[in-house]
Amino acid sequence: MQGLDPLATSSYDYHLPSQLIAKSPAQHSRLLVYERKTQKIIHTSFDELPSFLPKDSHLVFNDTKVIKARLFGKKASGGKIELLLNRPLPNHRFHVFIKGKVRPGTTLLFDEGLEAKVVQLHTDGSREVEFFIRGEPLDFSRLLPILDQIGHIPLPPYINRPDTKEDERHYQPIFAQKPGAVAAPTASLHFTPKLLAKIKATHQTHTITLHVGAGTFKPVEHERITEHPMHTEYYDIPLSTIQAIQNNVPLVAVGTTVTRTIEYFVRTHKARGECDLFLHPHNPPKRIDHLITNFHLPRSTLLMLVASFVGLRQTHRIYQEAIQKKYRFYSYGDAMFIL
Repeated sequence: MQGLDPLATSSYDYHLPSQLIAKSPAQHSRLLVYERKTQKIIHTSFDELPSFLPKDSHLVFNDTKVIKARLFGKKASGGKIELLLNRPLPNHRFHVFIKGKVRPGTTLLFDEGLEAKVVQLHTDGSREVEFFIRGEPLDFSRLLPILDQIGHIPLPPYINRPDTKEDERHYQPIFAQKPGAVAAPTASLHFTPKLLAKIKATHQTHTITLHVGAGTFKPVEHERITEHPMHTEYYDIPLSTIQAIQNNVPLVAVGTTVTRTIEYFVRTHKARGECDLFLHPHNPPKRIDHLITNFHLPRSTLLMLVASFVGLRQTHRIYQEAIQKKYRFYSYGDAMFIL
């Protein structure tokens, strides 16, 4: 581990045995607690989280709701296609990813009479489409109930299996309120109604909304992490949460999405808009005190965010111990709490 460069993408590689990739949720999640002051690692269960929460700290959750963003259909010519809706755009357009060759002007056909017309291709391979029912264009609010009918839960690519009815329940936080995410804020998946009630009895809680996009899974491909074009995601912070941020109370971010949203607000003072903040060891957090998060992919901006809290060397140490202790990794995996 000598000579690790925190700005080199290769410094964020690690080997994960494939059997540690969680393909479905566990009944009881494990929790790795890391104390920054002492560099101590504690192994416990997520149900024990309340006993580790600092006194007087406030927890902040992301109340985004995962939509059934994956659609299977065909081109008018008959070829099968798969579409992943990423986010709505102005003027009834949508940013999407499509498996299969499609040109601008191509019409895509789905169940329940839903059609999409490809209107633009982007250099990164993504597309813009317009959705229609019987020739009438749809905005996001009118598309949502159709997605609920015919869409599929957009499981991350590494889960590598078809979604099931169980995923509709498990790949969704219990406090999800505002539809728009195409990936779950995974730290939130560990909370049960009982655990949340226990926490709320002793700690104040707040929410932000950040609609997680497909870009969250995009690995950093440049040699230097600072050359990575960070994806943008829509966020909104209610006034009560802004007051907690400004009152200087200790904040526990439940997930990387909460961290990025609050840190973006601290830097810009904008309560809503598009967040493209990239946290890493040379751009560490200024406001978030503690982080609850899952274990992340190699070379991902999420792993670099963890390193912004604890440093690159300790990130490797934590991850190697988690692998040695056979923690479950990624979206359906176990969690860590940085104190």
